[in-house]
Amino acid sequence: MKIHEKYINRCIEIANNGLGTTAPNPMVGSVIVYNNLIIGEGFTSPFGGSHAEVNAIQSVADKALLKEATLYVTLEPCSHFGKTPPCSNLIIEHGIPQVVIGTVDTHSKVAGNGIKNLIEAGCKVTVGVLEDECQEHHKRFFTFHNKKRPYIILKWAETADGFIAPKTRDAQKPVWITNEFSRQLVHKWRTEEHAILVGTNTVTTDNPSLTVRDWTGRNPIRIVLDRQQKLSNALHIFNGEAETIHLTKNEINFNKPLAHQIGGFLHRKNIQSVIIEGGLQTLQTFINEDIWDEARVFTGKSTFLEGTKAPSFSGELNSETAIMDDMLHIYRNKSAH
Repeated sequence: MKIHEKYINRCIEIANNGLGTTAPNPMVGSVIVYNNLIIGEGFTSPFGGSHAEVNAIQSVADKALLKEATLYVTLEPCSHFGKTPPCSNLIIEHGIPQVVIGTVDTHSKVAGNGIKNLIEAGCKVTVGVLEDECQEHHKRFFTFHNKKRPYIILKWAETADGFIAPKTRDAQKPVWITNEFSRQLVHKWRTEEHAILVGTNTVTTDNPSLTVRDWTGRNPIRIVLDRQQKLSNALHIFNGEAETIHLTKNEINFNKPLAHQIGGFLHRKNIQSVIIEGGLQTLQTFINEDIWDEARVFTGKSTFLEGTKAPSFSGELNSETAIMDDMLHIYRNKSAH
């Protein structure tokens, strides 16, 4: 492996420590190298805290070494004042002579200006190391800024015979299709994404909490579609355990394509990623409008024989994983709008 790729790989690795906590900021990773040794590392703090480059620089014990070091980072250092000062300015102030960047930041507030600042200050800048991998890593951030909507993940579980719900049920609670390990993974996913969305039918039939219980981490923002505002405040989704956004006919027009409107609404709310955990109608709405990026589909071993069929969609299979007696297929939408 080439030396630059080795260290950008490490940047991606440590950046994942920020998954689910940095939004709407990107989860960036940075390492500082002196004489082929890493002398500092950092990743983006939870929103409002320090950026990766700041944390990496602060972690260096002997700051004098920075004048002969190389800073590696997954994403172009910022060049504007936000919650914190520009990272490119800090790099220049410490006299770091070389900066290696995974990918350019397409956000209009940066868009090459960070690189320009570094070059004008005399830094040697290398751009595009493991670029595809860095763009994949920052997929939520890029989707949010380039497509003006959150990164959208569809998620459902279906039986071996292709149903997501039985024809009848005995109580207002979920009917489990998958095993406890698959369900734990879903709770882990909830900690990693900014929000989770369901429709009216799912809330009335399952009465879900949509909180994190089988994993440790923050609860996602809960979003519920309720056209007529008929859902009872006694339902779990309104229990105050997590922030809840109630989308009614006052916020969106239910007589027009919904997925586009929801995407725009969530973008205005600064929500960078969302898991769609709704029933067939909600999932199919996003599929039909081609407004989705990933589909995570569990298949359990049980059968219903009749009931609600799984959504119909077309996607490119990205991975296939066995979770005990369940199968998890992850698809990508190559034509996502």
